[in-house]
Amino acid sequence: MDNKGRVSIPVRYRDLLQERQDRQLILTNWDGYIMAFPQSEWVKVEAKLGELSLFRKDLRAVQRFIISGVEECPLDRQGRILIPQNLRDYARLGKEVAIVGAVRNFEIWDRERYEVHRQALEASLDEAVLHDLLI
Repeated sequence: MDNKGRVSIPVRYRDLLQERQDRQLILTNWDGYIMAFPQSEWVKVEAKLGELSLFRKDLRAVQRFIISGVEECPLDRQGRILIPQNLRDYARLGKEVAIVGAVRNFEIWDRERYEVHRQALEASLDEAVLHDLLI
């Protein structure tokens, strides 16, 4: 991440965005990191959030938390996005960030925090479950 808070999106992700004709990412806070969605995927997430019951306090809290962090971040000509200060603070992003792929989105982590998380995750993986999922 540069001094202005800009992060270069990897070419592979930029190519996917271009295929979908998405010129911006939707960022939001989640679990100590930032979730980044192409606009076309965010529409689906927002629709699901809109289906949650307004009468359940826990579901309202989830809606409020996710929606309160939403920022629209257009890609510049160099394929970078400017991560707003509130999200940088939330995810405690330093100079080194990790962009981690997920199925419909990707995550932006502080690199050191992600490495700790990745090691804990790896240690907790059950090989039998992975085998069943992948075979």
